[in-house]
Amino acid sequence: MTLTREEHLFVMMLLINLAVAAAYLICGLFIAVPIRKKKNEEAEFLYDGRKTYIIRFFIMVLCPVVAPVFFFVTHLLYLTIFRFQVNLEDVIFDKSRVKTQVKANEERERNVIPVEDALAVSDEKNLRVAMMNIIKGDMQESLSSVALALNSEDSESAHYAASILSDRLNEFRMGVHKLYRQMKEEDQGSEQIEYEVALIAYMEDFLSQRVFMDLEQDRFVRMLEEAMELLYEKNASRITPEWYEGLCMRLLESRNFENVEKWCIRLEEQYPNELCAYTCRLKLYFTVKNRDAFFQTLNALKNSNIIIDSDTLEMIRIFS
Repeated sequence: MTLTREEHLFVMMLLINLAVAAAYLICGLFIAVPIRKKKNEEAEFLYDGRKTYIIRFFIMVLCPVVAPVFFFVTHLLYLTIFRFQVNLEDVIFDKSRVKTQVKANEERERNVIPVEDALAVSDEKNLRVAMMNIIKGDMQESLSSVALALNSEDSESAHYAASILSDRLNEFRMGVHKLYRQMKEEDQGSEQIEYEVALIAYMEDFLSQRVFMDLEQDRFVRMLEEAMELLYEKNASRITPEWYEGLCMRLLESRNFENVEKWCIRLEEQYPNELCAYTCRLKLYFTVKNRDAFFQTLNALKNSNIIIDSDTLEMIRIFS
């Protein structure tokens, strides 16, 4: 059976397309990805990882000519147009002269309920309203509540929650790795602490909400502790009691008891008259079931002049 000229051309086109796709896959897996990983050693993920090249390979095979041309043109546009950052040196963003008066949205405020309450009563309407209000407002401190809606029976509410978390968590990952990389690139022995301070302040609120899986949460906690260690060595006075307490709680959640005790001791040495210097040790000793140390710290707190909050007072009443 002989093939016509058109059939020969078609077979040749398929073979050339397959060769181009295979070359693209090999170059991506063994050249491009290792280079990107070497440049971004601390990155959580790569936009063009191995999985991306494998998917593109199959697309090229299934859509000959069109797919390779599309990927080539889009990459060419990225290199020539979208890769360069806009120069904003001459642009000044100053909000000090602007005072915006926004009228209260009374209808929206009347319809606001906590996400936990909406989930408890399985009220789809109220849950969707709550999720939309979170999207419109400041979501930074509401991510733990949003995570609860992922298991909602209402698919639309679960979709809202997934979209919110995906965007915010990716933004957090990128921000953390950028600050962490800048911190690691500082000269050895440098007294600069701006990156350590920025990284600690940025990570604390996020990690306290525990919206990551345990493995990723623990890795971020290690990065936070590394930044705290560097800041402690350079200028311990910049570490606030809240930062000490936050790190101790994150390490305690990770069950890293040895490091919790180390930071509790540092907290006590630097801020002996702060309530958290006692509560952090109490929580540690209670978790590891160190009865003697627990009651010794509790008695020391009772005999001190520190103002005690309601939660600590309730704990004293229980164990007294």
